[in-house]
Amino acid sequence: MASAIVTSIRLRPSFSTATSPSSGDFKHRPAVILPGLGNNSGDYKKLEVTLGEYGVPVVVAAVSRIDWLRNAAGLVDPAYWRGTLRPRPVLDWYLKRIDDAVREANELARGQRLSLIGHSAGGWLARVYMEEYGNSDISLLLTLGTPHLPPPRGQSGVIDQTRGLLYYVEEHCAKAVYTPELRYVCIAGRYIRGARLVNNADADVESDVTVGINGGEAISELAAIASDKKRGLVVSSGPSFRARFVGQGYKQVCGKADVWGDGVVPEVSGHLEGALNVTFDGVYHSPVGSDDTTRPWYGSPDIVKDWIHHLLE
Repeated sequence: MASAIVTSIRLRPSFSTATSPSSGDFKHRPAVILPGLGNNSGDYKKLEVTLGEYGVPVVVAAVSRIDWLRNAAGLVDPAYWRGTLRPRPVLDWYLKRIDDAVREANELARGQRLSLIGHSAGGWLARVYMEEYGNSDISLLLTLGTPHLPPPRGQSGVIDQTRGLLYYVEEHCAKAVYTPELRYVCIAGRYIRGARLVNNADADVESDVTVGINGGEAISELAAIASDKKRGLVVSSGPSFRARFVGQGYKQVCGKADVWGDGVVPEVSGHLEGALNVTFDGVYHSPVGSDDTTRPWYGSPDIVKDWIHHLLE
Protein backbone atom coordinates (compact mmCIF):
# COMPACT_ATOMS: atom_id res chain seq x y z
CA MET A 1 0.00 0.00 0.00
CA ALA A 2 1.34 3.43 -0.91
CA SER A 3 2.23 5.74 1.93
CA ALA A 4 0.07 8.81 2.58
CA ILE A 5 1.57 11.92 1.06
CA VAL A 6 0.30 15.46 1.30
CA THR A 7 -0.34 16.74 -2.21
CA SER A 8 -1.59 20.24 -2.96
CA ILE A 9 -2.79 21.51 -6.31
CA ARG A 10 -4.08 24.99 -7.03
CA LEU A 11 -6.28 25.43 -10.08
CA ARG A 12 -8.13 28.13 -11.89
CA PRO A 13 -11.27 26.81 -13.63
CA SER A 14 -10.24 25.92 -17.17
CA PHE A 15 -13.59 26.20 -19.01
CA SER A 16 -12.32 23.74 -21.58
CA THR A 17 -14.21 20.83 -23.05
CA ALA A 18 -11.52 18.29 -22.24
CA THR A 19 -14.08 16.22 -20.37
CA SER A 20 -17.55 16.34 -21.85
CA PRO A 21 -20.78 15.03 -20.33
CA SER A 22 -22.11 11.82 -21.79
CA SER A 23 -25.63 11.20 -23.00
CA GLY A 24 -26.72 10.37 -19.46
CA ASP A 25 -26.18 6.60 -19.51
CA PHE A 26 -24.90 5.41 -16.13
CA LYS A 27 -21.45 3.93 -16.75
CA HIS A 28 -19.57 4.66 -13.54
CA ARG A 29 -19.77 3.82 -9.86
CA PRO A 30 -22.56 5.58 -7.93
CA ALA A 31 -21.97 8.68 -5.81
CA VAL A 32 -23.71 9.65 -2.58
CA ILE A 33 -24.01 13.39 -1.93
CA LEU A 34 -24.02 14.45 1.73
CA PRO A 35 -25.55 17.90 2.36
CA GLY A 36 -23.80 20.55 4.41
CA LEU A 37 -25.04 22.22 7.57
CA GLY A 38 -28.30 24.07 6.92
CA ASN A 39 -28.66 22.67 3.42
CA ASN A 40 -31.37 20.35 2.18
CA SER A 41 -31.35 17.64 -0.45
CA GLY A 42 -32.97 19.89 -3.05
CA ASP A 43 -29.97 22.25 -3.01
CA TYR A 44 -27.98 19.55 -4.83
CA LYS A 45 -30.49 18.72 -7.58
CA LYS A 46 -28.48 20.54 -10.26
CA LEU A 47 -25.28 18.79 -9.15
CA GLU A 48 -27.12 15.47 -9.29
CA VAL A 49 -28.17 16.21 -12.88
CA THR A 50 -24.66 17.33 -13.85
CA LEU A 51 -23.07 14.14 -12.50
CA GLY A 52 -25.73 12.06 -14.24
CA GLU A 53 -24.71 13.64 -17.55
CA TYR A 54 -21.24 12.18 -16.99
CA GLY A 55 -22.72 8.74 -16.42
CA VAL A 56 -22.52 8.84 -12.61
CA PRO A 57 -25.69 7.67 -10.82
CA VAL A 58 -26.36 9.78 -7.73
CA VAL A 59 -28.20 9.39 -4.45
CA VAL A 60 -28.58 12.47 -2.28
CA ALA A 61 -28.94 11.81 1.44
CA ALA A 62 -32.45 12.83 2.49
CA VAL A 63 -32.04 15.96 4.61
CA SER A 64 -34.37 18.92 5.09
CA ARG A 65 -33.47 22.28 6.60
CA ILE A 66 -35.71 21.66 9.57
CA ASP A 67 -33.85 18.42 10.29
CA TRP A 68 -30.87 20.46 11.45
CA LEU A 69 -32.92 21.65 14.42
CA ARG A 70 -32.39 18.15 15.81
CA ASN A 71 -28.87 19.27 16.67
CA ALA A 72 -30.37 21.45 19.39
CA ALA A 73 -30.58 18.24 21.43
CA GLY A 74 -26.90 18.76 22.12
CA LEU A 75 -27.73 21.80 24.25
CA VAL A 76 -28.90 19.52 27.08
CA ASP A 77 -25.64 17.56 26.99
CA PRO A 78 -23.10 18.87 29.53
CA ALA A 79 -20.37 18.01 26.97
CA TYR A 80 -21.73 20.79 24.74
CA TRP A 81 -20.92 23.40 27.37
CA ARG A 82 -17.55 21.83 28.09
CA GLY A 83 -16.70 21.83 24.40
CA THR A 84 -16.28 18.04 24.36
CA LEU A 85 -19.37 17.07 22.36
CA ARG A 86 -19.31 13.78 20.45
CA PRO A 87 -21.19 13.00 17.21
CA ARG A 88 -23.37 10.40 18.88
CA PRO A 89 -26.15 10.60 19.87
CA VAL A 90 -26.74 14.19 18.71
CA LEU A 91 -25.96 13.38 15.05
CA ASP A 92 -27.33 9.85 14.93
CA TRP A 93 -30.13 11.09 12.68
CA TYR A 94 -27.64 12.30 10.02
CA LEU A 95 -25.54 9.14 10.17
CA LYS A 96 -28.73 7.13 9.61
CA ARG A 97 -29.55 9.26 6.55
CA ILE A 98 -26.07 8.56 5.17
CA ASP A 99 -26.52 4.84 5.73
CA ASP A 100 -29.93 4.86 4.02
CA ALA A 101 -28.40 6.64 1.01
CA VAL A 102 -25.43 4.25 0.90
CA ARG A 103 -27.78 1.26 0.93
CA GLU A 104 -29.78 2.76 -1.93
CA ALA A 105 -26.60 3.49 -3.90
CA ASN A 106 -25.37 -0.07 -3.35
CA GLU A 107 -28.44 -1.31 -5.22
CA LEU A 108 -27.25 0.72 -8.22
CA ALA A 109 -23.61 -0.25 -7.87
CA ARG A 110 -23.73 -3.68 -9.52
CA GLY A 111 -20.74 -4.83 -7.52
CA GLN A 112 -18.82 -1.57 -7.71
CA ARG A 113 -17.79 0.45 -4.69
CA LEU A 114 -19.16 3.93 -4.04
CA SER A 115 -17.99 7.53 -3.98
CA LEU A 116 -19.01 9.80 -1.12
CA ILE A 117 -19.23 13.52 -1.91
CA GLY A 118 -19.42 15.52 1.31
CA HIS A 119 -20.23 19.22 1.06
CA SER A 120 -19.17 21.39 4.00
CA ALA A 121 -20.07 19.59 7.26
CA GLY A 122 -21.14 16.61 5.16
CA GLY A 123 -17.45 15.93 4.54
CA TRP A 124 -16.43 15.42 8.14
CA LEU A 125 -19.71 13.66 8.89
CA ALA A 126 -18.73 11.24 6.11
CA ARG A 127 -15.54 10.53 8.04
CA VAL A 128 -17.58 9.82 11.18
CA TYR A 129 -19.84 7.53 9.16
CA MET A 130 -16.88 5.60 7.77
CA GLU A 131 -15.50 5.19 11.28
CA GLU A 132 -18.80 4.01 12.73
CA TYR A 133 -20.22 1.96 9.84
CA GLY A 134 -17.07 0.91 7.99
CA ASN A 135 -15.73 1.86 4.58
CA SER A 136 -15.72 -1.46 2.73
CA ASP A 137 -18.27 -0.11 0.23
CA ILE A 138 -16.39 3.16 -0.37
CA SER A 139 -13.49 3.81 -2.72
CA LEU A 140 -13.50 7.63 -2.72
CA LEU A 141 -14.29 10.39 -0.26
CA LEU A 142 -14.39 13.72 -2.05
CA THR A 143 -15.03 16.76 0.13
CA LEU A 144 -16.13 20.20 -1.07
CA GLY A 145 -15.43 23.12 1.25
CA THR A 146 -15.33 20.93 4.34
CA PRO A 147 -13.91 22.39 7.58
CA HIS A 148 -11.84 19.35 8.48
CA LEU A 149 -9.61 20.86 11.17
CA PRO A 150 -10.72 22.04 14.62
CA PRO A 151 -9.97 25.65 15.60
CA PRO A 152 -6.92 26.30 17.79
CA ARG A 153 -7.60 25.82 21.48
CA GLY A 154 -7.44 28.70 23.91
CA GLN A 155 -7.10 31.48 21.35
CA SER A 156 -8.70 34.78 22.30
CA GLY A 157 -11.79 35.59 20.27
CA VAL A 158 -12.15 32.08 18.85
CA ILE A 159 -15.16 29.96 19.79
CA ASP A 160 -15.41 26.36 18.65
CA GLN A 161 -18.76 26.42 16.91
CA THR A 162 -18.85 22.61 16.75
CA ARG A 163 -18.43 22.44 20.54
CA GLY A 164 -15.80 19.73 20.33
CA LEU A 165 -17.10 17.70 17.38
CA LEU A 166 -14.15 18.47 15.11
CA TYR A 167 -11.69 17.64 17.90
CA TYR A 168 -13.43 14.27 18.17
CA VAL A 169 -13.13 13.72 14.42
CA GLU A 170 -9.45 14.62 14.46
CA GLU A 171 -8.70 12.30 17.38
CA HIS A 172 -10.94 9.32 16.61
CA CYS A 173 -11.52 9.12 12.86
CA ALA A 174 -9.10 7.45 10.47
CA LYS A 175 -6.44 9.64 8.90
CA ALA A 176 -6.77 10.63 5.27
CA VAL A 177 -5.15 8.37 2.68
CA TYR A 178 -4.70 8.34 -1.07
CA THR A 179 -4.29 4.71 -2.06
CA PRO A 180 -5.68 2.42 -4.80
CA GLU A 181 -8.16 1.05 -2.27
CA LEU A 182 -9.40 4.31 -0.78
CA ARG A 183 -8.78 7.88 -1.90
CA TYR A 184 -9.42 11.12 -0.07
CA VAL A 185 -9.70 14.21 -2.30
CA CYS A 186 -10.22 17.47 -0.41
CA ILE A 187 -11.23 20.49 -2.49
CA ALA A 188 -11.07 24.01 -1.06
CA GLY A 189 -11.91 27.35 -2.63
CA ARG A 190 -10.32 30.79 -2.89
CA TYR A 191 -13.25 33.13 -3.37
CA ILE A 192 -12.39 35.99 -1.02
CA ARG A 193 -9.59 36.85 1.37
CA GLY A 194 -10.73 37.86 4.84
CA ALA A 195 -9.44 40.79 6.84
CA ARG A 196 -8.95 41.60 10.49
CA LEU A 197 -11.43 43.82 12.28
CA VAL A 198 -8.63 46.21 13.22
CA ASN A 199 -6.15 47.43 10.62
CA ASN A 200 -2.55 46.35 11.03
CA ALA A 201 -0.26 48.31 8.75
CA ASP A 202 2.52 45.76 9.23
CA ALA A 203 0.40 42.79 8.21
CA ASP A 204 1.76 40.91 5.23
CA VAL A 205 -0.92 40.78 2.55
CA GLU A 206 -0.80 38.74 -0.62
CA SER A 207 -0.75 40.77 -3.82
CA ASP A 208 -2.56 38.43 -6.16
CA VAL A 209 -6.22 39.01 -6.89
CA THR A 210 -8.75 36.28 -7.50
CA VAL A 211 -11.30 37.35 -10.10
CA GLY A 212 -14.78 36.15 -10.85
CA ILE A 213 -15.44 33.49 -13.46
CA ASN A 214 -16.67 36.06 -15.95
CA GLY A 215 -13.47 38.06 -15.48
CA GLY A 216 -13.26 41.69 -14.60
CA GLU A 217 -14.33 42.29 -11.02
CA ALA A 218 -11.77 41.67 -8.32
CA ILE A 219 -13.20 39.67 -5.45
CA SER A 220 -10.76 40.63 -2.73
CA GLU A 221 -10.57 44.35 -2.12
CA LEU A 222 -7.87 43.67 0.44
CA ALA A 223 -5.58 42.14 -2.16
CA ALA A 224 -6.24 45.01 -4.56
CA ILE A 225 -5.26 47.54 -1.91
CA ALA A 226 -2.02 45.68 -1.26
CA SER A 227 -1.28 45.72 -4.99
CA ASP A 228 -1.82 49.47 -5.14
CA LYS A 229 0.58 49.99 -2.24
CA LYS A 230 3.28 48.04 -4.03
CA ARG A 231 2.87 50.29 -7.07
CA GLY A 232 3.34 53.36 -4.89
CA LEU A 233 -0.25 54.56 -5.12
CA VAL A 234 -1.84 56.41 -2.21
CA VAL A 235 -4.52 54.28 -0.67
CA SER A 236 -6.84 55.87 1.85
CA SER A 237 -9.35 53.09 2.42
CA GLY A 238 -8.72 49.87 4.31
CA PRO A 239 -10.25 46.44 3.83
CA SER A 240 -13.93 46.41 2.95
CA PHE A 241 -16.66 45.64 5.45
CA ARG A 242 -17.29 42.43 3.54
CA ALA A 243 -13.67 41.30 3.91
CA ARG A 244 -13.74 42.07 7.65
CA PHE A 245 -17.06 40.25 8.10
CA VAL A 246 -15.86 37.19 6.21
CA GLY A 247 -12.57 37.32 8.11
CA GLN A 248 -14.35 36.98 11.43
CA GLY A 249 -16.03 33.84 10.15
CA TYR A 250 -12.70 32.44 9.01
CA LYS A 251 -11.20 33.23 12.40
CA GLN A 252 -13.76 31.07 14.19
CA VAL A 253 -12.78 28.15 11.94
CA CYS A 254 -8.99 28.36 11.73
CA GLY A 255 -7.92 31.08 14.20
CA LYS A 256 -6.95 33.62 11.54
CA ALA A 257 -9.00 36.29 9.79
CA ASP A 258 -6.62 37.43 7.03
CA VAL A 259 -6.58 34.21 5.02
CA TRP A 260 -8.12 33.03 1.77
CA GLY A 261 -11.25 30.91 1.69
CA ASP A 262 -14.51 30.21 -0.09
CA GLY A 263 -16.46 32.83 1.85
CA VAL A 264 -17.27 30.42 4.71
CA VAL A 265 -14.44 27.90 5.12
CA PRO A 266 -10.76 28.94 5.01
CA GLU A 267 -8.60 27.20 2.45
CA VAL A 268 -6.27 25.83 5.13
CA SER A 269 -9.18 24.12 6.91
CA GLY A 270 -10.47 22.47 3.74
CA HIS A 271 -7.38 20.27 3.30
CA LEU A 272 -6.20 17.15 5.13
CA GLU A 273 -2.75 15.70 5.57
CA GLY A 274 -2.53 12.50 3.55
CA ALA A 275 -5.23 13.46 1.05
CA LEU A 276 -4.97 14.79 -2.49
CA ASN A 277 -5.60 18.45 -1.70
CA VAL A 278 -6.89 20.74 -4.41
CA THR A 279 -7.75 24.46 -4.41
CA PHE A 280 -9.92 26.19 -6.99
CA ASP A 281 -9.67 29.94 -7.48
CA GLY A 282 -12.88 31.97 -7.61
CA VAL A 283 -15.13 29.26 -6.13
CA TYR A 284 -17.86 30.05 -3.59
CA HIS A 285 -18.85 27.80 -0.69
CA SER A 286 -22.53 26.97 -1.12
CA PRO A 287 -25.15 26.23 -3.77
CA VAL A 288 -27.37 28.69 -1.89
CA GLY A 289 -26.49 32.18 -3.06
CA SER A 290 -24.28 30.94 -5.89
CA ASP A 291 -24.47 31.77 -9.56
CA ASP A 292 -22.95 29.52 -12.20
CA THR A 293 -21.65 32.51 -14.16
CA THR A 294 -20.57 35.19 -11.68
CA ARG A 295 -20.32 33.28 -8.41
CA PRO A 296 -19.91 29.56 -9.08
CA TRP A 297 -19.81 27.07 -6.24
CA TYR A 298 -18.04 23.71 -6.12
CA GLY A 299 -20.97 22.00 -7.84
CA SER A 300 -21.40 24.43 -10.74
CA PRO A 301 -21.00 22.67 -14.11
CA ASP A 302 -17.84 24.57 -15.11
CA ILE A 303 -16.22 23.60 -11.79
CA VAL A 304 -17.43 20.00 -11.76
CA LYS A 305 -15.70 19.28 -15.06
CA ASP A 306 -12.37 20.00 -13.36
CA TRP A 307 -12.92 17.42 -10.60
CA ILE A 308 -15.24 14.87 -12.23
CA HIS A 309 -12.31 12.67 -13.25
CA HIS A 310 -11.92 11.58 -9.62
CA LEU A 311 -15.35 9.92 -9.85
CA LEU A 312 -14.56 8.26 -13.18
CA GLU A 313 -11.22 6.67 -12.23
